[in-house]
Amino acid sequence: MTDTPKTEPFSNAEKDPDDWTTGDEKMTGAQASYLKTLSEEAGEPFDDTLTKADASKRIDALQEKTGRGQ
Repeated sequence: MTDTPKTEPFSNAEKDPDDWTTGDEKMTGAQASYLKTLSEEAGEPFDDTLTKADASKRIDALQEKTGRGQ
């Protein structure tokens, strides 16, 4: 068994959320938890109705705003 680095060109971490096959499903519990934390830190409202893809984009935006994830 070999470990695949997360920087592999075809990993989900690098794939555009708009291209995810499950992107229109409800966000995961982990996404919701992290997004709630980021929203509180950024002083932004938390939207619990986001899809997986939209939550990913919102997380990216809030990480940029809060300086997390750098």
